[in-house]
Amino acid sequence: MLDLSRQFAPLRQEILEAIAQVCDSQQFILGPRVAEFEAAAAAACAVPYAIGCASGTDALWLAFAAAGIGTDLGAPGLASETWVHPTRNSEGAAHAVITTPFSFFASASAILRAGARPLFADIDPRTFNLSPQSVAELLLTPAAANVKAILPVHLYGQCADWDGFTNVSQNHPGIPLIEDAAQAFGAEWGGKPAGSLGSAAAFSFYPTKNLSAFGDAGLVTTPSAEIAARAQSLRNHGMTRRYYHDELGANSRLDAIQAAVLSVKLRHLPTWNQQRRKLAARYDELFRSAGLAASSVADGIVLPFTDPRATPIFHQYVIRAPRRDALRAHLTARQIGSEIYYPIPLHMQPALKDLGYKPGDFPHAELAAAEVLALPIYPELRDDEQQTVVDSIRAFYS
Repeated sequence: MLDLSRQFAPLRQEILEAIAQVCDSQQFILGPRVAEFEAAAAAACAVPYAIGCASGTDALWLAFAAAGIGTDLGAPGLASETWVHPTRNSEGAAHAVITTPFSFFASASAILRAGARPLFADIDPRTFNLSPQSVAELLLTPAAANVKAILPVHLYGQCADWDGFTNVSQNHPGIPLIEDAAQAFGAEWGGKPAGSLGSAAAFSFYPTKNLSAFGDAGLVTTPSAEIAARAQSLRNHGMTRRYYHDELGANSRLDAIQAAVLSVKLRHLPTWNQQRRKLAARYDELFRSAGLAASSVADGIVLPFTDPRATPIFHQYVIRAPRRDALRAHLTARQIGSEIYYPIPLHMQPALKDLGYKPGDFPHAELAAAEVLALPIYPELRDDEQQTVVDSIRAFYS
């Protein structure tokens, strides 16, 4: 699925020199290298504030807590009973956040960690992203009485329909939009970068991401000075002055070595993302030439849909495939990587059973979970390797 060694080889000296500078400085937690990366990331996202943290999951929690969403109007819910069953806060009822059931687990678990309750709405079957129409319909029901935020996920590196969500937000003043942009650093909607669309956004720099660290790392972006200041405090045990703790926070500081690596890679990211778009277009061409592309799974492979208002970065190239599991076994037998993102929708996860959902509640998400398959895509993927992938898929269906 991914060969990170191909990315590292040409950058080896530059990255090792950046790491060596951190080692020489002996400043390993936060410090000037983190501030340097935060400034560059903020500029890339066209926002005034970027706050580095320990992971994309922590970035989601920080965005919620800093925006005042969750237990006690946003104070982090660190007690175990709040983490497992957030039911009430100082207002007398749990805050709720609407999000998608078709995402990585952290999209929901971070809501719970903040002391709020996830409410799910179904996806757009073309983009796999949260559907604004489904959210609008949910907001008209009693279940949405205490919704305090909407969390669209920019899945697979394509921004969610932000025009649609802006309309939803305008019709429901006081409900902010927060971006789960974990897979979307460099993506755009209507020419605006992911990370600048909502009240706050969360990014992940997990090693498989388009912009990747040498371990876990994350980032919150926001146009709000208030949210930024609170996120900076919360990531560092709730401190604004050393050893003076204004509230309960967490230890979620960004390591300087990770910031140094990310600073080097950030300079190359636009080129890498453009190469991913070229590879996606070539996949499309190869599948069509092979006679495999179709408008429905009943007739063949459904290729990824790109909204014309979006500029995707193809963190993943995801098809809908007939007999998906058998196809994946076929590719595995030929040593071709693939992955299912995600095989079980969040509302059917055992850990979230207490939310009260059941199979059939979100049919588009459930069908996607049964059909999606991610194929190898990364900037250094060769043309002959792409051809091998498509030839192997054609052989399976023939």
